[in-house]
Amino acid sequence: MLLLAIFFFAPIKLNLDGDKVLADASTSMAGNVLRGDAVKNNAIAEKKYVPFFGSSELSRISPFHPSVLAEKYDRSYRPFLLGAPGTQSLSQFFMMQSMGQDLHHKKVVFILSPQWFVPEGVKEDYFDAYYSELQVLDWLQGVQKIQPSDRYLAERLQRFKKIQGDDFLMRVLKKLDQGELPNEMDQQIMKLKRNALSREDELFSKIGLLSKQGEIDKAAKELPGTYDVNELDGLATQIGEKSTSNNPFEIANPFYSTRLAKNIDKMKDSQVNWDYRFSPEFSDFQLVLSQLAKADADALFIIPPVNKHWSDYTGLSQEMLREYAKKVRYQLNSQGFQHVADFTDQAETSYFMADTIHLGWRGWLAADQKIAPFLTTPFEKPHYQIDKKFFGPEWDNQKPQDLR
Repeated sequence: MLLLAIFFFAPIKLNLDGDKVLADASTSMAGNVLRGDAVKNNAIAEKKYVPFFGSSELSRISPFHPSVLAEKYDRSYRPFLLGAPGTQSLSQFFMMQSMGQDLHHKKVVFILSPQWFVPEGVKEDYFDAYYSELQVLDWLQGVQKIQPSDRYLAERLQRFKKIQGDDFLMRVLKKLDQGELPNEMDQQIMKLKRNALSREDELFSKIGLLSKQGEIDKAAKELPGTYDVNELDGLATQIGEKSTSNNPFEIANPFYSTRLAKNIDKMKDSQVNWDYRFSPEFSDFQLVLSQLAKADADALFIIPPVNKHWSDYTGLSQEMLREYAKKVRYQLNSQGFQHVADFTDQAETSYFMADTIHLGWRGWLAADQKIAPFLTTPFEKPHYQIDKKFFGPEWDNQKPQDLR
């Protein structure tokens, strides 16, 4: 134990900002990176790395993935992928706020997923998988004056079993929810906890750092040497057609074979009653917007469609999806977030999606027509008007058709 304590608290300088470490981390989507501060924040502090927030779509490497296009065509930026299957607005908020000043005046790409916006909100197991006590303490220690976002988050966190099992944290959150800042003793306890967790992050954040660089290099070889949109769109169509040959839904063959084929008959009309218009995820998403505004960061939001070939089969309503997108756009535009790429109307475009819900060959290429210009134009300070009305059940249950 003594040797472990000496190792843990010794002032060992670790290489957490070397070029190779940051390059590997930028595509790893490793849990240690997402839940930690050290590696992620070192990367975001560098000019060339741009945070790409999302979920499972970021893990699917194809020739048209943002990381592949940025490398193949030697762009001035490199995506730092911040997301994995199960990351939603709460996880993304904590990653953002833990960046502190490193996010200030940065550009950000944020990919939403309609399936986040289910009536019950983020699942307990998804929350648990990416829960970071370090990042929660980052937030709590940074609260100087209690804002509506702080009170909302304090109340929201108390609903999760993971938090309910931590008596100290529950006590601090209850006080904050009631408008009371942590007292001096609680601040000292949080400082000690955070210092230990921060040291743990520094020591172990490189473990499991498996880069996707090999996949990126392989995918890049399929692309022509010169970036020509028409040529690339033809190639995307060709690859998409070849890759979706075993089903009538234009879904990638491996995904269809392993995830859908066995139960395909049961899935007919199975999503008729699914609805993404009313969800606590809208309030959770407002945390993200509040944090971006606090950092004066400029963000491009991408709203993907759902594969219409698939939704026609399952009964998932495209009209409902259009209303969901309208509600998201209203929440963004009314607060000054003007860079929104809404691809909802591309649901029927061939090979736009790689499967049921994830951007595919032509989808990523279309997104790139928004991403590249956004990231290569000079930064201009945005002007946001954050509105607390977007926190709470009234907004979560707002009917999109009533919005003007």
